[in-house]
Amino acid sequence: MRRPLIFVLPAVALALAACGLAGAPSQAPRTATPSHVAKTGGAAALPSSGSSSPAVSASPQRVLRPGMRGRAVRLLQRRLAALKYYPGRVNGRFGSNTLEAVWAFQETQGLHPRNAVSTAMRRALASPRKPKILVPHGGRLRVEVNLKDQVLVLYRHNHVALVSHVSSAGGYYFCSPNGCGDAITPTGDFTTLSFMPGRVSAPLGDMYNPVFFIGTLYAIHGDTDVPLRPASHGCVRIPLDVAAFFHTLVPTPGTPVYIRD
Repeated sequence: MRRPLIFVLPAVALALAACGLAGAPSQAPRTATPSHVAKTGGAAALPSSGSSSPAVSASPQRVLRPGMRGRAVRLLQRRLAALKYYPGRVNGRFGSNTLEAVWAFQETQGLHPRNAVSTAMRRALASPRKPKILVPHGGRLRVEVNLKDQVLVLYRHNHVALVSHVSSAGGYYFCSPNGCGDAITPTGDFTTLSFMPGRVSAPLGDMYNPVFFIGTLYAIHGDTDVPLRPASHGCVRIPLDVAAFFHTLVPTPGTPVYIRD
């Protein structure tokens, strides 16, 4: 008969298992350089919010959904890029990167996230509001993670440089080789501590390009599964394509990271 195991788990120990990839890809995406980001329309190359890129409302009034392609999708991608949401390549194809940028925009605008660009979202794109500022005097360079809205905002020179959809801890009870406990993303004031390139193994899986903010435990990292609901064991998940260049925009160590509920 098996002897029952009893775990006593401090919150920090749980974090060792907090950040695994959910179904890691057979080959991690290549790590982006600034030139790669510029070519793919990444955050480093996104035009300013005052860009002359046409608003998507100028396109035919139809609901846009994943899988669609054409001029209307290209206008959507350009508008999202101008507002610092990363839609992937501006190629007129509504893929996963564009969908995640759509989610992030909907989250910052107080719209119910959905897999479509509705009339309400078109109106918001034409006259968007800025993401909610969590720490007004947090520094000219900082990362803010809004757990309520499930969104990350990177500020450079006190201006929005990148907005990304995230998935934080799901709040469920789970067990790992280190013990059992609730999945919680810590809130508070932190700084980036270290960056590890590529896939990094953790007790329950892998992280992609993690930027750690508590030891080598909690991180902002790429994941194949970044759903609309909080789903991680404790880390802040970002889409893989955003994680490919995110670390190039945040000096490590020393960039302030503010996480608020």
